[in-house]
Amino acid sequence: MTIEEFRKTMAETTYIPAGSELHRAFHAFSQEALKITAELNGAYHAPEEVRVLMSQLTAGEIDESFGLFPPFHTDCGKNTKIGKRVFINAGCQFQDQGGITIGDDVLVGPQTIIATLNHDPNPETRGGMIPKPVVICNKVWLGARVTVCPGVTIGEGAIVGAGAVVTKDVPPRTVVAGVPARTIKEL
Repeated sequence: MTIEEFRKTMAETTYIPAGSELHRAFHAFSQEALKITAELNGAYHAPEEVRVLMSQLTAGEIDESFGLFPPFHTDCGKNTKIGKRVFINAGCQFQDQGGITIGDDVLVGPQTIIATLNHDPNPETRGGMIPKPVVICNKVWLGARVTVCPGVTIGEGAIVGAGAVVTKDVPPRTVVAGVPARTIKEL
């Protein structure tokens, strides 16, 4: 399965049976992601080298304004799109099979987790997965140790406080915090 076929299929898929062709494609992309992130995280790289590695990881163009402090982990990489002037701090983990879109001027705090898959709740088919994309709009700031759950959109200019678990959409220009995240104020 090509990267383009994978992305298209994931955008149209609501359920992935365990052991399916699509599930096997995850594992093939995961092996490549493990290789690239081992290189990224295993030694110092100048910013331009980090951008090259992230471009390989995402199979997309990474703008020269992008910044990342390793380590960085992802279990696929091929379904992440990153805008301009994005900074991702150390220790972040992206589970991107379901799709992660990060807009322009986004700050991602250290140890942030973005997840795009849930497992089937039925114990008999628990290996099956339900993909739901995550969208981080322009000018969002995610604090340290934020967890963004599958299917969430964080609106333009929003702030997510440190340690928050975001389980539902965040309106633009809103500050949310807590577990689960709740609105603190509007900007």
